[in-house]
Amino acid sequence: MFKSLTSAAALALALSVGSAFAADLPSYKSPPPPPPPPPPMWTGFYIGLNAGYTWSGSNSVGIVTSPLFFNPLALVGTTSFGSASALGATGVLPVNTSGFIGGGQIGYNWQFGNRFVAGVEADIQGVAGSNNRATATTAVGTPAFPGSFVVTTLNVSKRLDYLGTVRGRLGFLVTPTLLVYGTGGLAYGGVNSSTTIAQAAVGPATFTINAPYFGAGAFSDTRVGWTAGGGGEWMFLPNWSAKVEYLYYNLGNVTYSNGVLANIATPPGGAVPTGGVFYALTSQSTTRYNGHIVRAGLNYHFNWGAPAPAVYAKY
Repeated sequence: MFKSLTSAAALALALSVGSAFAADLPSYKSPPPPPPPPPPMWTGFYIGLNAGYTWSGSNSVGIVTSPLFFNPLALVGTTSFGSASALGATGVLPVNTSGFIGGGQIGYNWQFGNRFVAGVEADIQGVAGSNNRATATTAVGTPAFPGSFVVTTLNVSKRLDYLGTVRGRLGFLVTPTLLVYGTGGLAYGGVNSSTTIAQAAVGPATFTINAPYFGAGAFSDTRVGWTAGGGGEWMFLPNWSAKVEYLYYNLGNVTYSNGVLANIATPPGGAVPTGGVFYALTSQSTTRYNGHIVRAGLNYHFNWGAPAPAVYAKY
């Protein structure tokens, strides 16, 4: 009996000591789950404003004038005057479409693969100060009549009224808030150009062919072409970004007629039995609308398309 009691007491003592020893040991918990990754801050719609400067890549208007008709019954030497007229009304005048631009843009971004952003953007800008004019006056001699000349005054103008683009964008996130990208797509713009030509034959051999004669032409339309470039954009606040961008645009060539320049005797038919026309010329002008844009912009991001951040249950 005594032996049984002793054994029971020893067992109880061992259990109590083990419990106390276990209570003194440090406890270990499983590590907390990792924090959720940040949501893709670039995904979603945005809208903004921009301003900058544009300068033209083609700075000229070319004029080509060719003989159309020489009256075989007119005075001898009419061909010499007609050739001098065509030469005087042919040339290239320097003009450009440089100026300040300003407008707005709207677009959508999609961030994927953590470091890449794709999107589409449309914008339109007005152009201020792009109207440029040039004038040139020449005197071309007539070999058949020394001392006689055809004096020509050319006036040209060229203007870009507005410029817009619809482009795709593809960029890489250097940091979570700094995007560098390339862009390209469609460009469109309102363009205007005009030409006037005034001529007169002067000198001792112009006793009947001394009436001034004129030609004029103009073009005004919306041209469609292409654009390409690149830039960088910085998300400096959760919904705000600033960008700097360069674009090259090309709206193609424009050619328009300047009408017919006809040298008519004074009085009509006085020395020419076929209606008084000594000679007639046909003329046309050509120019190209292409150029460069450097601009800065500010965008507000709605982030409507961004997925909500992941939520982890806490236990």
